[in-house]
Amino acid sequence: MRFRYAALAITLAAMTSPALAQTPKSGGTLNFAVSAEPPNYDCHAQSSFAFIHPVRPHYSTLLKFDGPNYPKVTGDLAESWTVAPDGLTFTFNLRKNVKFHDGSAFTSEDIRATYDRLRNPPEGVRSLRVESYRDITSIETPDAHTVVFKLSKPNASMLSNFASPWDCVYSAAKLKEDPKFPERNILGTGPFTFVEHQAGSHWVGRKFADYFEPGKPYLDEYRAVFMRGAAMVNALSAGQVLAEFRGHSPADRDRLVQALGDRAVVLESPWACSLVVSFNTTKKPFDDARVRRALSLAVDRWAGAEALQKIALVRHVGGVLRPGYELATDEADLLKLPGFSRDIKASREEARRLLKEAGVEKLSFKLTNRNVAMPYTPVGVFLIDQWRQIGLTVEHEQLETRLYMAAQQRGNPTYDAALDFNCDFMDEPNLALMKYVSADRSALNYSGHTDRKLDALYDQQSGELDKGKRKAIVQEFEKHLLEESYVIPTIWWHRIIVLHKELKGWDMTPSHYVGQDLTNVWLDR
Repeated sequence: MRFRYAALAITLAAMTSPALAQTPKSGGTLNFAVSAEPPNYDCHAQSSFAFIHPVRPHYSTLLKFDGPNYPKVTGDLAESWTVAPDGLTFTFNLRKNVKFHDGSAFTSEDIRATYDRLRNPPEGVRSLRVESYRDITSIETPDAHTVVFKLSKPNASMLSNFASPWDCVYSAAKLKEDPKFPERNILGTGPFTFVEHQAGSHWVGRKFADYFEPGKPYLDEYRAVFMRGAAMVNALSAGQVLAEFRGHSPADRDRLVQALGDRAVVLESPWACSLVVSFNTTKKPFDDARVRRALSLAVDRWAGAEALQKIALVRHVGGVLRPGYELATDEADLLKLPGFSRDIKASREEARRLLKEAGVEKLSFKLTNRNVAMPYTPVGVFLIDQWRQIGLTVEHEQLETRLYMAAQQRGNPTYDAALDFNCDFMDEPNLALMKYVSADRSALNYSGHTDRKLDALYDQQSGELDKGKRKAIVQEFEKHLLEESYVIPTIWWHRIIVLHKELKGWDMTPSHYVGQDLTNVWLDR
């Protein structure tokens, strides 16, 4: 399946030849900014860029995405692979002479242990990817450099799943000693070894001399500096950091271009990422579908997108899949779904009726949000204003990333409603819809709902290889979800990156999770 997107690349620096034609230079330290901090060190339990950007360079994965040709996949620890004609067997031939950073040898047992942990985590270990690998029935290791995955049924996204940046490959020996080893320790086969993490300050990685790609990485070190807001923009303007790899607001882009002039390179792309509101269906009155649907109907997404794109990194109105993606609902059909009508007056009248019927006309509640300014703060303020217009009172609670995630993810979540993100490493229903299936199946379900109709539709579309038939099933899934409104989409993001001209070898994609191992990045100094 080909990812179809229009990427705008504006180079504001005078360059005599394309970066791909230049010979990479070795050496130097790359300083870049990260606007949040990882809560722990375990790839398999994470879903935030705050983890990927500082931690991903320490690890390898089975496959990875080919940055210049995204979403094409290429080998990482796998040299080659074959897929059986029936789609039920995936065989990978692994690289030889790969080492972990402690000098131990990498083998197929490390792949098996990693994927066993991902699909069936031991007690006390959290994996957010269980659903992605539910179709795997067995993992065989006929020799030290071959691994074979057997599936129970065809899965339209399985090959792309094996390129997930979240599937850091761990040492089987370390996992056997302690299944929780990755939570507190860094040990991978990636291009950079771990040096230090100073909480609230920075994270440092150093070139791994025994990395399996000859001559790489080019950098001697990287330093991820934890900063956000005006401090981050000022540091970029002054050259103290050369990039922030998540995304900027239009205002910050313009400010940086003005400050940097011909030293700036600006890249823009649609973004496979949206903000969604999750309702805690284990608490009253959010256990009532009428209340949840009313809160969705009150939001004017079309006017909101037009206004917010001027100040925030959100731009596109869409449902559960990114607008413009080949399996997403077309605008004409989207307008018929609850919460997407352009007649906001009629929608709000229906919202008030539903709230009155449910007995909560003057509902007061708390919106739990993340203290990352872009785009969480402006979208949170926008939503609260939308709900105020149907007579509701909403408190805006913004928490540091670790507390924000914990409020939603506990076995007994504490929030009323939360502004959550639904982002992943590519456009793919098996990934994007995982947040909406029942809580006993998906660790990404923070609303706590159980809905076997959604589960059945998810399974049906997952194994459907005909795109037209799959789109029809996805649309049925979306219609039912929006009628129940356990989780409601708001506005999809638009990615804007500003780099210093001297930073080379980094590829822009519609995902802020991929391409962050820094293997090919170099400094033109």
